Amino acid sequence: MHADVNERLTAETIPAHPETATLEGKNKFLGFWLFLGAETVLFASLFGTYLALRDATAGGPTSQEMFGLELVFAATMLLLTSSLTSVYAMYHMKNGNFKGMQIWLGITVLLGLAFLVLEIYEFYHYVTAFGFGFKTSAYSSAFYTLVGCHGLHVTFGLGWIITLMIRNAKRGLTLYNAPKFYVASLYWHFIDVVWVFIFTVVYLMGMVG
Repeated sequence: MHADVNERLTAETIPAHPETATLEGKNKFLGFWLFLGAETVLFASLFGTYLALRDATAGGPTSQEMFGLELVFAATMLLLTSSLTSVYAMYHMKNGNFKGMQIWLGITVLLGLAFLVLEIYEFYHYVTAFGFGFKTSAYSSAFYTLVGCHGLHVTFGLGWIITLMIRNAKRGLTLYNAPKFYVASLYWHFIDVVWVFIFTVVYLMGMVG
């Protein structure tokens, strides 16, 4: 193991698992899973609330009237592809290729930003075309809380990755920052998994009634 955690790693010097090669890295990994447990409880609560209120439209527009598969499917493909590009980034990290990791993380960020643009447009369309605002009904409140909360998590994940990329652009890959990149990538996968559930429970089930 490297004595200096700030020493720049290369393909020749990188250990097999740089993300857990130090005690600090292992602690970050453990802390992340505890954090993820709390996040899972949060989203489980939001899903439960949404399912309980999905029929409480108060005479407002219903999901069958509003939802279209094209836009949501495009957003889903963007987010799932971003999960794949983050895998490529971690592959390059584990091979000591910092430049390759940065490139693939950059692509991940661009895909995530494109997803957010589509989601913002979707909300705008629902409000302007159907008058479907946050206070329209209990259903609309549950919808925007669940989907909007996920959007905030995407925004947070993008900010996390961008900050890591900028702060370590000159430092390169080290045993100190490798766990940070790895944990950020795991968080991004979690966001993608949550979206798969949203796509299924909110949109697909919403379109069939």
